Amino acid sequence: MKKIILIALTVVVFTAVNSLAGGIDTLKKNGYTLIVSGNDENFDKELTQKLINTFFEVYPKLAKEYNKNTDKVVTFFIDTAYHGVAATGDGKVVFSAEYMAKHKTDIDVVTHEVMHIVQGYGETNGPWWVTEGIADYARYKFGVANEAGNWRLPEFKATQNFDNSYRVTARFLAWIEAKVKKGTVKKLDDVMRKHAYNDNTWKEITGYTVEDLWKKYAANPAI
Repeated sequence: MKKIILIALTVVVFTAVNSLAGGIDTLKKNGYTLIVSGNDENFDKELTQKLINTFFEVYPKLAKEYNKNTDKVVTFFIDTAYHGVAATGDGKVVFSAEYMAKHKTDIDVVTHEVMHIVQGYGETNGPWWVTEGIADYARYKFGVANEAGNWRLPEFKATQNFDNSYRVTARFLAWIEAKVKKGTVKKLDDVMRKHAYNDNTWKEITGYTVEDLWKKYAANPAI
């Protein structure tokens, strides 16, 4: 039975890769569904396959770690009209066809973006830098090809601050996990999802204010 399922999945994935600009393709695996479409008939088929593979590898891990109630159906759309990197909302990730064509090894854009789906904060009262910092921390921890994509956490600089977001905040979170309290990111993510973030959140989770944590981090930032 397992072999039959594997063969069926392979056929569906092959269809998705070869008809990206011709319609909507639905792929299912291990309880999750990925709907793939786009408007670029020349988009690299091999790259599309890598995006698909990355989703099915990392999304179940992110769901298990942070939010077992996350969406079971996710949509990918490769868009020639979008000129950022990628954007996520309502269970849908829009990838810039232009960006991905120029950065074919940066496939863990998938990991960052689908973490936003797992986060599912909605109109959270928490700060945006926490949201993006957690998403990049998830990429750091669960990414499948960060080195190949030339993506890594930055070295600490005195000009940085905890609320710089993205990779700067992600590195700060990695340091907290390693040097202060393991499980902080998971608890912080839960607080954000419950819309319970407040001025005391960091102290409640770690025993320190975020300002005090940053001072400790700045004094010895090795992770």
